[in-house]
Amino acid sequence: MIKTFLPALALAFLAAQLCIVLDTPLPWMIGPLFSTAIACMLGARLTAPVQAREAGQWAIGTALGLYFSAPVLAALARNLGWIALAVAFAVCLGLAAGALLRRLSGCDEATAFFAMAVGGASEMAVQAERHGAAVDRVAAAHSLRIMMVVGSIPFVVRWLAGHGWGAGLDAFVPLAGRVDTAGLVVLVAVTSCAALVLKRLRVPNAWVIGPLVVALMLTAAGVQLSRLPEWMIRTGQLFIGVSLGTRFTPQFVHTAPRYLASVAACTLVTLLLAGLFAFCVAGITGMHPGTMVLATSPGGIAEMALTARVLHLGVPVVTAFHVVRMVAVVLGIGPLYRAWTRVA
Repeated sequence: MIKTFLPALALAFLAAQLCIVLDTPLPWMIGPLFSTAIACMLGARLTAPVQAREAGQWAIGTALGLYFSAPVLAALARNLGWIALAVAFAVCLGLAAGALLRRLSGCDEATAFFAMAVGGASEMAVQAERHGAAVDRVAAAHSLRIMMVVGSIPFVVRWLAGHGWGAGLDAFVPLAGRVDTAGLVVLVAVTSCAALVLKRLRVPNAWVIGPLVVALMLTAAGVQLSRLPEWMIRTGQLFIGVSLGTRFTPQFVHTAPRYLASVAACTLVTLLLAGLFAFCVAGITGMHPGTMVLATSPGGIAEMALTARVLHLGVPVVTAFHVVRMVAVVLGIGPLYRAWTRVA
């Protein structure tokens, strides 16, 4: 594993440096993701151990939790109705995209449903296997969706923000303003323990949710142990990028072209409809349009919340929307599939 992981890290680091020179958003994730994905699809033997992905998720989850002070939680509570509406919209969007994928590609119902469900790739693959779907095609669809989301939304949001889109920035900052060595050691220990407990309980995204919840609770209580050093957050992004990129194997290239083209078309439609929904919610509520685009996009917690952090948008809002959606989808995906098949 080390022989295939170290070259992946070296390539990812060089790609991140190139993205910094090119001034792209999320250079420490986009560079590693696209460089390792291209290399793997061309036949390079690059891998990322599970521990690297978990370390990256821990860094992101902990960094996000430090934004949730008591006033921020109070502000989020006032928007619970909009969060619930966004979750319902995402679920309906996934159902519609699944029906469209089935029509365009000719794949079976189960594969179409789990391929377009707006949930985590690993969770959807597990559910797909339980319900007799083609797991390899479901995994390929979610890999392509993640790449399309990460490769488009950060660029679009930053471009629009740079052209006067949206009135100012969302003023959310972490409660802990400096790095304290002793406090950082304690923070690492308690958040890692939470992640290990949730992993043992088989909670999805345990290495994001566990540290996020613990850091959130400490921050909401006014406990300021330490902020995370920037190098930790960048390393976390790099690990996540490599973990995502190494999913793209030569077998991915040979997946049925019609199916992959259909997935890309359906993903593009969901991105456009989610963006339209975000504009509508922002116009009604007065929330920042960039924040709402990230909060309602069909991306993952880490990628979209990181984009919000880099662009100085509403990190707690984006995180809250995606966490609630993830929980709702994971808990309700089974009954939703049964209902969907009856209707279909």
